[in-house]
Amino acid sequence: MTICQNERESAALAAVDEAGLAGLLTELIAVPSVTGSAAESELQHLLGRRLEHLGLDVDLWSMDLLALRAHPDFPGTEVPRTEAWGLVGSTPGQGEGPALVLQGHVDVVPPGDLGEWVGDPFVPRVMGDAVHGRGACDMKAGLAAVLTALAAIRTAGVRLRGRLAVHFVVGEEDGGLGAFGTLRRGHTGDACVIAEPTGSTLMRANAGALTFRIEVPGKATHGSTRYAGVSAVDAFLPVYRALAALETRRNVERHPLLTGYPVPCPVSVGTLRAGDWASSVPGLLVAEGRLGVRLGEDVAHARAELEACVAEVCARDAWLRDHPARVTWPGGKFASGSLPEGHPLAALVGHAHADVTGGRPLPEAGAPYGSDLRLYAAEGIPTVQYGPGDISLAHGPREQVRLSEVVTVTRTLVLTALRAVGTA
Repeated sequence: MTICQNERESAALAAVDEAGLAGLLTELIAVPSVTGSAAESELQHLLGRRLEHLGLDVDLWSMDLLALRAHPDFPGTEVPRTEAWGLVGSTPGQGEGPALVLQGHVDVVPPGDLGEWVGDPFVPRVMGDAVHGRGACDMKAGLAAVLTALAAIRTAGVRLRGRLAVHFVVGEEDGGLGAFGTLRRGHTGDACVIAEPTGSTLMRANAGALTFRIEVPGKATHGSTRYAGVSAVDAFLPVYRALAALETRRNVERHPLLTGYPVPCPVSVGTLRAGDWASSVPGLLVAEGRLGVRLGEDVAHARAELEACVAEVCARDAWLRDHPARVTWPGGKFASGSLPEGHPLAALVGHAHADVTGGRPLPEAGAPYGSDLRLYAAEGIPTVQYGPGDISLAHGPREQVRLSEVVTVTRTLVLTALRAVGTA
């Protein structure tokens, strides 16, 4: 049983268009907005038109990539791009109450092996209560929930005392370029809810992640005389074992918000490239991977730990002592971030969810992955993540989201927005 505090909340919840929500979600999935692609920009313009239709003041602009990349706090990128569009919609007028930001990213990761999918990943399939497709949960369901919540408030004719803003951003998957550029443009708020998939949990903190590259030299020679060379693959093995030991050490102490994860701060190698000919001993191996950043840990400290780990291995190894591995840090830089302890935003969202579902307030946790939360938190904007979908299904060929969960989140965002900014 839904609990409303006044008739304005009841009217707004009654105006939630559940059928339209399903149609909107499938429309968004059908745009293949892979990070850095032209479709990413296409979706920003589509969403801009929707925000204008909702009567919001819209700022849609082409970001100055050169200027952003030159900024000392630029979060980095992992894919090439020639353009990036920012999009912010705000309720008209300044308002006399607080300003709440509802945020979501429009980009999705590539679909990967198409043979693993049932059908085209960008042709959404609705099967009962589930919608399947790339981006279904990460995070086009969140985008649809935000848009539908705004539409319900407008349809109900509720007058807001404060201000609502929507930040739709690009490039979240590879560093957070879109959120960084949006904040640099001066779009801020008193609090922010990011509609990332959280699976009926309120995420009040994010650990971070850094992309590392390790280049391990060998000595190339003909495969028939491999004893005259040094395989870069063999040279990498002690480095690989040391990375596993580093992961163990970095996870001995666990933050209370991350105790539910077997390995809250992973160190993983994602790609290996070695050699250029089957009959040659490889003279170089390049390993790229992900270093988890602890909650509250300085990024420079995390980098220094991995660099010291590799240096120690090289100092002990007969070959690497004179031919040391080289560590560099390409790609995105996800620092950690968190909601200040005791801030009322967590309770506000948690109790709104409870009032919608007739259940208990949302459990609170931290996430072991990076997100835009840390960029807003770094600007002094209290931020949480709450949205539809199971993160374990994101980035894979089984990506899906339950429509009933999207509806629950939409209704929760309606109550959250009204209670955060107040009604006139």
